[in-house]
Amino acid sequence: QVQLVESGGGLVQAGGSLRLSCAASGRIFTINNMSWHRQAPGKQRELVAVISRGGSTMYEDSVKGRFTISRDNAKNTVYLQMNSLKPEDTAVYYCNANLQLGPPGNGPPGSWSTYWGQGTQVTVSS
Repeated sequence: QVQLVESGGGLVQAGGSLRLSCAASGRIFTINNMSWHRQAPGKQRELVAVISRGGSTMYEDSVKGRFTISRDNAKNTVYLQMNSLKPEDTAVYYCNANLQLGPPGNGPPGSWSTYWGQGTQVTVSS
């Protein structure tokens, strides 16, 4: 019904930049919060940044001032601009969307649920 597809990961040297994108598609009525999470080897998945539909943002302390989350509501897409990357930013990055499904027919919108993308690898070399 709904797919989140991430792109933009890769290998970059410390101090470099990457821009991640995540496009949501399918039977979507509206999307509330969208967020980026990451999981490094041997560690738990952690929240990196979140953005509301209206554009309010919050960041994990270690990425403040370096990462910027943004979204295009018309395209159901969220972005993560990552600057001044550090080796400790190396992880698989996942996008997440809290959304309401579109109506199956001519009825009211469907239920709210949370969806995850498949993840994109970001590797920062020292």
